[in-house]
Order: sequence, then structure tokens, then C-alpha cells
Amino acid sequence: MNSSFSYGEDHLTAGKALQIARGELQGIINQDSKERINKSRLIVEQIAKGAEAVYGINTGFGPLCSTMISVEDTATLQYNILKSHSVGVGNPIPKEIAKLMLILKMHSLAQGFSGIALSTLERIQWHITQDIIPVVPEKGSVGASGDLAPLAHLFLPLIGLGKVIYKGQEVSTAELFQKEKMESISLGAKEGLALINGTQFIAAYAVKVVEKLHSCLSQADLIGALMLEGLLGSASPFMAELHQLRPYKGNQHVAQRMRHLLENSAIGKSHENCDRVQDPYSLRCMPQVHGASRTSWLHLKELLEVELNSVTDNPVIIHESLTISGGNFHGQPLAIPLDYACIAASEIGNISDRRTYLSLMGVAKGVPKLLMENAGLNSAFMMLQYTTAALASENKGLCFPASADSIPTSMGQEDHVSMGSIGGRKALSVIENVEKILAIELICAAQSFDYHHPLQSGAILEAIHKYFRSEISHAEEDRVFADDIEKAIAIIENQTILDIAEQTSHSTGAVLKTDFETLFETY
Repeated sequence: MNSSFSYGEDHLTAGKALQIARGELQGIINQDSKERINKSRLIVEQIAKGAEAVYGINTGFGPLCSTMISVEDTATLQYNILKSHSVGVGNPIPKEIAKLMLILKMHSLAQGFSGIALSTLERIQWHITQDIIPVVPEKGSVGASGDLAPLAHLFLPLIGLGKVIYKGQEVSTAELFQKEKMESISLGAKEGLALINGTQFIAAYAVKVVEKLHSCLSQADLIGALMLEGLLGSASPFMAELHQLRPYKGNQHVAQRMRHLLENSAIGKSHENCDRVQDPYSLRCMPQVHGASRTSWLHLKELLEVELNSVTDNPVIIHESLTISGGNFHGQPLAIPLDYACIAASEIGNISDRRTYLSLMGVAKGVPKLLMENAGLNSAFMMLQYTTAALASENKGLCFPASADSIPTSMGQEDHVSMGSIGGRKALSVIENVEKILAIELICAAQSFDYHHPLQSGAILEAIHKYFRSEISHAEEDRVFADDIEKAIAIIENQTILDIAEQTSHSTGAVLKTDFETLFETY
């Protein structure tokens, strides 16, 4: 581990959050952050002893905001809020997302506007560095007063309750404390509220959406280009002159990538003078469709970066004489772009399914119908597209925007909620379906590509095809294609073809970088 990240001090990005979660970057609390944290904590302790009502510090929560709480009962209130708000249901969220929640909460609280005790943050940091991650149910947040239920579950282990993943096993916190010879920590005024107020469940899902959607977008270009070559599609729709006339950056980025991928292709030259006037949209309009989804990804990435470096607690401690009870916990700023990204991901799956369908139709010279010479006796690749159709259809059902709904909660105190937590989970589900759709397109693209050898394509596409054929062989008779699909899904999930494209680009000079690299390739 070569570098560190200072919680509450440095600028957090989705990529850095993932690096911390994966042990590639060390999260620390530096001295400046400690001083701000301690100063904010002192202010809260003074307010708790005073007679003036300040929400969440010496009052109850939500509809009980007018109920004063004595100094003696302050600690009990913090324990009670963690227990009472732990109402999540469903399967546990992935461990990495729960760990991201801890990291994002650390960064928000360490900015020194929440009144959290340094000792509490140090215990959270211990969980991160030891990779002992709380178990958090997936359902129960409406994404408004923060992600109350999942955050409450996330921090139950601080007070000796709940469950954690310990050395690969789910155990009770009581068992963890026994094994590690630990005790629960003591929560003071406002700490329970500071822990559960915030958008860290939504934001953690958004981090994964940014990472996995970026992967899908980048691989969709490569697979689409391989399919274009297999179906003898034209490269002219990717010409710079065309995209200068409608200069969306996402479109230009994809078009430029396609030009690089198809450069020096003997397959492309072989049909320059064919009589086909134009290709179907799924081939011809890749810059427009993939590019629009790239624009959505960029929008989410930029807004998420704002969120990752924000204070989403309530109330917020500005200074000794100013404490503001506001709505920074409301998830709407991420809920809407997550719904947008969900649609953008689904469209990548839609157009990929259309290319797979097209590949079965025998539209390209030398490429047989259903991608097999002896179709009839063999059903060939027909059924693979049934699966992409099913996945694409499922995605369409998941695209209804969660943020379009709101159900009042908390006796009307929380009368508009974002449902961003649902949007984050849906978006990730759609992307996971898209990974499978792309895997099947890759199988069909490689099969169609086979029929043009010994003609060669561009260096990057040739390298991808060569690797793919080393893992999954050409098929000229029926077999259990589910086995091929599982292998192809692993290739997509592991981003293997992206690595091959990068390596080939470096070794051969077949440049894949574009003028828009900093926009679309970094997060």
C-alpha cells in the first residue's frame, strides 16, 4: 500500500472509495480532521446541557422533535435510535457495498460538522481496516431522512448488537467481541442520529453503478465493433466529419473508439464496394446509442462526486452559535441520476440484443443463418437470443423510475421521500443483466467473426477474438451453450477483454485512447 487517503480532508471519488474498500489505499484520520471533529463534538456536548431545544441533540426524532430529552437520557436515546431504526428486511447487501457505506460515512462525518466523537470514528475505521463488515439487509430505506434502516443496521455492532462478516463467516457481534476481546462503545448526544442520517446506502450503490456501468459501456464498444466486422458492417457511420455535425461528446468518444478499432481492417476493406446501402440501426447507430448512455454515466459520476464529499447529516453543526436542521439527507440529488443511469444501462442491453438477433439472420455474406452451417439438424445459436430477449425485457420492467414515487412516512414529518435506495438497487440489477447480454453477444460476434478468416481485422479486435477462442471454441454442432455463457459472463465481469485491448494498444500502437479520455475513462 503506497499511499493514504485522509478522511474529511482529501477529495473522494468513486475510484478512491473502491480502492480503500479493496485495501489498495489506506484511509486515515489526520490531525487537522481530528481537531475539527473534536471541536464539533464539544459544541454538541454544550448544546446537550443547555435549555434551548436543538433537534436531535436534546430533542426526540422525526415527529417527536418537540419532545425535550434530559441530559441523563441522552445516551439512552442514541442506543434506542439504532435499535428502533434497525427494521431492514431481505437478503444482506454485498459485503463490498456495506464496506463502501462505512467508508463514505467516515468521510462525511470526519469533515467536522456532525458532532461525532473521534472515538466513534476510530471504531468505524477499525471495522474498515480489519475488513470486519456489518451485515445490512437490502430493503427498508425510502431514501429521505437518510438511509435510516440500512445505516442503523450498519452501526448496530458499535453498541454490541447486529451481525458482521468475520473471517468470511456471518457471526453475531457478541461472538465477534468475545473472539476479539472487545466491548461496545459509549455513544453520546447526537451520535446515533449522526450515524443513521445520510445517503451512504444510495451513494455506495451509486459507486458500484459507476464502476460496473463504465465497464459495460467500454466493453459494449469492443463487442459491437467485433459484431460489426462479423456482419460486414460499414465503418462510414463512425467518420469524424459526421459527428462534428452533431457534437455530443459521448457520441464523438464512441465514434472515435470505433474508428481506432476498425483501423487497417482487411475485413472492412473486403466489402467496401458491396451494394448494401446502409446497416440496421443496431450497427450504424452505436455512437448515438452508446454515446447517450455514456453521457448519462458522466452525469451520474459528476453528481456522485459532489455527494461523496458532502455533509448529509442533520442537524449540521456550523459553529458554536449556528446549528441548522435542514434536509441534506434527502436522496433526490442521486435518485434521479440513478434512474437515468438505469435507463442508460438498459439501452446498452437493448441494442446488444438487437445485434445478437441480427447476427442470426444470415445478412452477411459467408455467415450462415443461426451462425452454423448445419442449422436444421442443429438449433445452433437461436436459443441464446431468447436469453438476451428475456434479460432485456426484464430490464425494461426495472426501468420504471423509483424517484417518481413517494410515500409519506414518520407521521407526515417526512412527507416526500426519494426512493433513491430502490433506484440504486434496480440500476445495479439492470447492469448485472446487461453484463450477461453482452456476454452472449460476444459469443455470437466471435462466431460470426470466425467465418471471415483468414482476413484480419484491426489488431485489438484480433487479439480479443484470439483470446476468446482460447477459452470458448467455435461451434458447428449443438452443445450445452449454458457452459459457454457462464465462461463468457466471467470474461465480462473480470473485464478481461478491456485488459487485452489496453495491452494490445500499448504493444502494437493500435491506439484506443480518445480526445475525451479524461471525461469518460476516469472515475
